[in-house]
Amino acid sequence: MDETEFWELIDSTREAADGDPEEQSELLVDRLLRLDPEAVLDFARHFEARYNRAYRWDLWGAAWVLLDGASDDAFDFFRCWLIGQGREVFEGALHDPDSLAELLDEFDEEIDGDGEELGYAADEAYEQLTGTVAPDLGIRPAPAEPEGTPLDFESETLLAERYPRLWYRFRE
Repeated sequence: MDETEFWELIDSTREAADGDPEEQSELLVDRLLRLDPEAVLDFARHFEARYNRAYRWDLWGAAWVLLDGASDDAFDFFRCWLIGQGREVFEGALHDPDSLAELLDEFDEEIDGDGEELGYAADEAYEQLTGTVAPDLGIRPAPAEPEGTPLDFESETLLAERYPRLWYRFRE
């Protein structure tokens, strides 16, 4: 599976789920079950590599603004959700986290921002296909700490200055 196929699976399942991350995860498992186990592992590698790329302080700050706070787990689930939003939103957020203010059409705190199940879709599909747990993906693990400079998430002034568009749209 190449990068284009990866993003096509993400996009088609998001559209079919009408943006609901839990439903997208279910649809993604169904679609992955149509593939051979090695293709499922390729999907998992693409997903995990992007998940690790998003482990950044500046992105965590954007998640904090969107979610009105983001614990370690919440940020993990946010990164899965962000991948589930597709290539344009994901890459745009990596380039400029504050651009999420324009990249996101809507943001419903009840369902958006938490893509935990998306993070398990490939593992679930692989296990259903093979009856075994997915092997190590052979990719570099995420760093112990997020990339970049840590932010004081408790400072609303700092967050408003660092993410003016997100702050204006989602917090004011």
